[in-house]
Amino acid sequence: MKKDIALRLTPEEASSEKYYKDIVAKKMKVHPDKITCIRVRKRSIDARQRQVMVQLYLDVYANVAAPAQTFATFEYQDVSTKPEVLVVGAGPGGLFAALRLIELGYKPIVLERGKDVNERKKDLALLNRNNPVNPDSNYAFGEGGAGTFSDGKLYTRSTKRGDFKKMLNVLHFHGAQDDILVDSHPHIGTDRLPQVIKSIRESIIAAGGEVLFNSTVTDIVIENQEAQGVVLKDGTTIKAKAIILATGHSARDVYAMLKNRAVELEAKTWAMGVRVEHPQELIDQIQYNSPDGRGEYLPAASYNFSCQVQERGVYSFCMCPGGFIVPAMTGENEMVVNGMSPSKRNSPFANSGMVVEIRPEDIPDEFKQHGVLAGLEYQKEVERLCYINGGKNLIAPAQRLTDFVEGKLSFDLPETSYVPGTIASPLHFILPDQIAGRLQEGFKQFGKWANGFIDSEAIILGTESRTSSPVRVPRDPMTLEHVQIKGLFPCGEGAGYAGGIASSAIDGEKCADAVDRMFGN
Repeated sequence: MKKDIALRLTPEEASSEKYYKDIVAKKMKVHPDKITCIRVRKRSIDARQRQVMVQLYLDVYANVAAPAQTFATFEYQDVSTKPEVLVVGAGPGGLFAALRLIELGYKPIVLERGKDVNERKKDLALLNRNNPVNPDSNYAFGEGGAGTFSDGKLYTRSTKRGDFKKMLNVLHFHGAQDDILVDSHPHIGTDRLPQVIKSIRESIIAAGGEVLFNSTVTDIVIENQEAQGVVLKDGTTIKAKAIILATGHSARDVYAMLKNRAVELEAKTWAMGVRVEHPQELIDQIQYNSPDGRGEYLPAASYNFSCQVQERGVYSFCMCPGGFIVPAMTGENEMVVNGMSPSKRNSPFANSGMVVEIRPEDIPDEFKQHGVLAGLEYQKEVERLCYINGGKNLIAPAQRLTDFVEGKLSFDLPETSYVPGTIASPLHFILPDQIAGRLQEGFKQFGKWANGFIDSEAIILGTESRTSSPVRVPRDPMTLEHVQIKGLFPCGEGAGYAGGIASSAIDGEKCADAVDRMFGN
């Protein structure tokens, strides 16, 4: 017989089947020797109480042979002679749109301004050694987009708006580890994501699609308010009746191009702040309510904080347990940082963005002359201020968290994972008051909730500014086409309809389905 069983166990009990086989047998009223197979269907950690527990949902077989374990597979048809659809951007939105287009019988042509993932790694290595940023190949641009070199977090609040399970299965089919199918907060890791991304590209090409690198789109061909194709930086024009625009939150040149072409854009709410880093051991002690931290059986702890300060949200973003802080700028005169984690999350540091909600009405008057791009210019100015105060290179301005909260200069800095280096700077003074002041109050609130969070060994780096774009490319909620331009499908983070790998991938599939409807299917 087969039975679904839920168990709530200590971390040690949940660490191996041998610890809970007897419990399962008792629940099934059989001898332990009669248990033929136990498979974990779902796994989560509950650290809300003083005693940390692990929740397991199991498929248990007794007295019968368990069927062979199977995983979802995908067969992509040959679309080499099918109608062509342009996909601008090879991030999760663009790649999942391309795979879905193949399933629907269209030939995707993916246009990526950056390099393939292997060549991109070389540019990132140079960047971490304080070399100038390549504006087309960095932590934001290149195959896989900003998510490739990140923690690879796959959870999202958008599960009700798309097929979240299918998204996980597609990633698993292309090489992601089995754990993402069972963990309540799945992640792949920056060390494994590049191979997964490469495998997706190989599926697209094997099915007859195309993936073109070093192919920056500089214009969209529009005739009679209908998209007809794109123009590349080298002057090449590629024609198509449908374009999925999935360029990511940092493609500022795309927003400028659309504005210049009088394509309607909207200002939207976004967020900006700093990246905070603690010793991972301290976060483990806080989150697991134990001076021993996570011990032998628990993973590196994470956190998720949010509060309201002066009617604006202050919250943690992209928390990377056991991770690293990296330089994430995409051009000159910018200081931008982001976080990433390997699959094992085994760095001695924990970092996250700590950001403040910024609404269009919060933008200072001096930037209003830029119209719908005012938020973008404000974002650039804060990045420029941090660049100047970091020494006009990749050195990040930094401050002890305790000093930032108290409004004091740090005379020395704790160790950090940020390889290019840090310099003590008064971020409480450098950042605009509406950001610095709210962050100070937000940190105080988080310190009340998590005793020990405001610690002298914690460091903040400026600036965490690319949480999302200040601009939205508006689309019809039914057709998903741009509100003015037929055949143009704004997609993912850059268009303002997603935030992270999972939601971007789901939105990519939705846009592909919308293309299919446009063609009358």
